[in-house]
Amino acid sequence: MNAPTTPATPAKRPAGRGRNLELPEHLKAYKGVWVFVEHDRGHVHSVSWELLGEARKLADLLGSQVGVVVLGGSDEPLESYAAEAFTFGADKAYIVHDPVLKGYRNEPFTKGLTDLVNKYQPEILLLGATSMGRDLAGSVATTLLTGLTADCTELNIDPVSKALAATRPTFGGSLLCTIMTLAYRPQMATVRPRVLAMPRAEAGRTGEVVQETLGMAEAQIVTKLLDFIPDASSNKINLPYAEVIVSGGKGMKNPENFKLLFELARVLGGEVGATRPVVQAGWVEADRQVGQTGKTVRPKLYIAAGISGAIQHRVGMESSDVIVAINTDPNAPIFDFAHYGIVGNAMQVVPALTQAFAAHLALRSKQVA
Repeated sequence: MNAPTTPATPAKRPAGRGRNLELPEHLKAYKGVWVFVEHDRGHVHSVSWELLGEARKLADLLGSQVGVVVLGGSDEPLESYAAEAFTFGADKAYIVHDPVLKGYRNEPFTKGLTDLVNKYQPEILLLGATSMGRDLAGSVATTLLTGLTADCTELNIDPVSKALAATRPTFGGSLLCTIMTLAYRPQMATVRPRVLAMPRAEAGRTGEVVQETLGMAEAQIVTKLLDFIPDASSNKINLPYAEVIVSGGKGMKNPENFKLLFELARVLGGEVGATRPVVQAGWVEADRQVGQTGKTVRPKLYIAAGISGAIQHRVGMESSDVIVAINTDPNAPIFDFAHYGIVGNAMQVVPALTQAFAAHLALRSKQVA
């Protein structure tokens, strides 16, 4: 009897080597970078323009055009949104007017966007990581059977594969990973508001408008829009668009000490932010949380008091123009990326800053008078 044989184990190939990066032939026709323009009640969400600035950079690297998709009701000024999109770098605008697109609902918006993608075949499709954008992006990606990278912090073009390299936090924010959709099109990504810089508008810049139809009746839509009830508290805390933010972490010791941050923010005309542990402890409202699971901000001035600078917090504020860190630990990670650092007790430093700023502002107002 012959001895039993053990199947040979194939040698493991080093990650990334020998992989076929050639795009399948049927997907090579996909060209261009698209941005979904999110609007509501007559206003375009600024994340759409932020994405347009990034789309322009990506398209220039690929040698392709930038397109925007604008969906809305029959009486909505979609053409004016498209005209504004041209000033921010768009080359084409795909517009769909239809009564069932008045007010966001997933079904008609998914059909409208997927139909356009299937007809015009963009290579990249970007949406804002807002409540609407997240809902729509997931259903569109599922319908198109393509990949979607959510809550990205950086977008680029891989020099080897020419694929979209989308970077996002992972493992609870402890790592950053770059994801590429190599064998599917379009490549989709969502980006949170304020992660990307607002591009400069180029007055007088124009583009091509393509009008399309939806072909969907109200009777086909399960969800019905009955009324719009605005959130009375939605504008009370607007961290993403504050120009000055004074944030605190567990280094502030207790919730009573957060009053010092509110006083400094009042003098500077800014807002108060916080880390996740502070919010979880109930010291401040959840709307004040900055970081991976909170808000992304990019103010002109960010003062971080008693914050260590863990990556979960860093990804939400590192794009601030000026970061001032206050911490008793000279080796705290936040000093690695802060523009200015103060090694000291925040409970002593913050009141001193408040007093100094108040005196400076009072003096300046006297000089102006």
